Amino acid sequence: DLTENPLTTLPNGSFLGFTYLQRLAVPLALECPGGSDAWQEVTVDGSSRLCQGQRNPCNGSAELAWPCPENSVCAPDGPGIIQCLCDSPFHGYKCLREGTFPVLLFSGVLGTATVSLSLLLWGTQRRKARIP
Repeated sequence: DLTENPLTTLPNGSFLGFTYLQRLAVPLALECPGGSDAWQEVTVDGSSRLCQGQRNPCNGSAELAWPCPENSVCAPDGPGIIQCLCDSPFHGYKCLREGTFPVLLFSGVLGTATVSLSLLLWGTQRRKARIP
């Protein structure tokens, strides 16, 4: 219930991730987050607007402005908000990489670089750290 809050607008992303939100009361001056199309029922009651029954934007017949790329599926991420999740085994930018993330190779290169740089700095800087 946000009816007593002095809101003039709802900040973008305020309801990001609120996929289980089913009832929301907002001041009469505000629209329901995601617009009236994101809710099954929008009613006005006195000085508040009641938004009920969040719709899944992925099931709608309306054409999405930014459809999900190939190898991904649409998933709701709040009222009127969608996210694109990569199908298994795809990952990465626009779900173009197939397989799993190379964790062992990534960790090995990062660990080797860290140890090498640490040894180099220890070897070149230890003479400056001598106690007089």
